Amino acid sequence: MQSTMKALADPTRREILNLLKSGRRAAGEIAEHFTMSAPAVSKHLNILKEAELIRDCRAGKHVYYELNTSVLEEVLLWITELKGE
Repeated sequence: MQSTMKALADPTRREILNLLKSGRRAAGEIAEHFTMSAPAVSKHLNILKEAELIRDCRAGKHVYYELNTSVLEEVLLWITELKGE
């Protein structure tokens, strides 16, 4: 849970998650949405992957990323329980 919260704390990573909610995207397509370098975006993607918030798959020379909704559901469940609902 700690790595998940750390990953969610960054606004860039939250924006990446927002981009992925409409479906899987190539790494380059994600990087196009930001003014930072591709390696910087890659670092954010790796942090999200380590927190298991996203998954990646390779297709040829492209890497595609998609949300891992099961981890997000666990976080929402924990927050709901914390609120006492």
